[in-house]
Amino acid sequence: MTNNSQWINTAIRKIEADYQRSADTHLIKLDIPILDGIDIYLKDESTHPTGSLKHRLARSLFLYALCNGWINEDTPIIESSSGSTAVSEAYFARLLGLPFIAVVPRKTACKKIEQIKFYGGQAHFVDSPSEIYDESRRLAKEMNGHYMDQFTFAERATDWRGNNNIANSIFSQMALEEHPIPRWIVMSPGTGGTSATIGRYIRYQMHTTQLCVVDPENSVFHEFYKTQNAALVGDKGSRIEGIGRPRVEPSFIAGVVDEMRTIPDAASVATVHWLEKLLGRKAGASTGTNLYGVLQLAIEMKQRGETGSIVTLLCDSGERYLDTYFNLEWVRENIGDISGYLQQLEQFEQTGEFN
Repeated sequence: MTNNSQWINTAIRKIEADYQRSADTHLIKLDIPILDGIDIYLKDESTHPTGSLKHRLARSLFLYALCNGWINEDTPIIESSSGSTAVSEAYFARLLGLPFIAVVPRKTACKKIEQIKFYGGQAHFVDSPSEIYDESRRLAKEMNGHYMDQFTFAERATDWRGNNNIANSIFSQMALEEHPIPRWIVMSPGTGGTSATIGRYIRYQMHTTQLCVVDPENSVFHEFYKTQNAALVGDKGSRIEGIGRPRVEPSFIAGVVDEMRTIPDAASVATVHWLEKLLGRKAGASTGTNLYGVLQLAIEMKQRGETGSIVTLLCDSGERYLDTYFNLEWVRENIGDISGYLQQLEQFEQTGEFN
């Protein structure tokens, strides 16, 4: 066995050992009395060691790259990321003793940059979200490193048939609930990898569950879903960090999606402020995008006289966004007036309807 093979074996063992030390994330049932017979659940991905859903992705991407022979003991790791994936990849790079550079938009939340640096990584800033891809490739070539490229490899790095993915975890944790097979699972796309994993798993297991993907403003995924035009390019970045893209990412698999909706950014931000009253803690704005879509579906089920369950994700903690989504001045300047949606959510609690 060569020294490089020994290093790869050791690296894989370290990642698998880290996984063995980790517990599964909680599935939280929300208490919303007005939705009698319709149960809503949040899978709390903020409890991963690096605080977000992207911990799963980073683990899978490192294992995929190691098993493909793309990484050795001297390989710098470069990733294009708006923050959470970079935080998680910095964690695994440190675990393996590898240098890590995240190429991030300049407006990325300060807390995420602090966390990247905490795990030993560096942040390399670009002015436009659309610049992250070419700049990551340039750095990887210049440094003789490996560009992890989450946007291409997210959907293939995760074993969607296996017993350690997020979809399998959801269905296992739902087994003893009143409605164990969800009527809907709701997911917002960043790379598209998680929605691909969930949609494929649903079909592979022959479940009746439908997958609804909710997109923020300034993202092209929903338009691609409607038109199948893979050449779509947006001229703005998403204001909801971690989700939405200005181009159609290779990991977004439209064929596994049953329905898509675009959620207004102001509704996403208002919903995480409303959710704080239910949970007693803050969640990131992408969770608001997810939950607002869930509430839309729940209201429609109620109007049709249906019962059942809906599952979505709490993607990360709101503590990362105290200077943005939970700073009312920043929200006014960057998102706009959210008071109308807050009133709508208050009305929903009373009537089970949106106006």
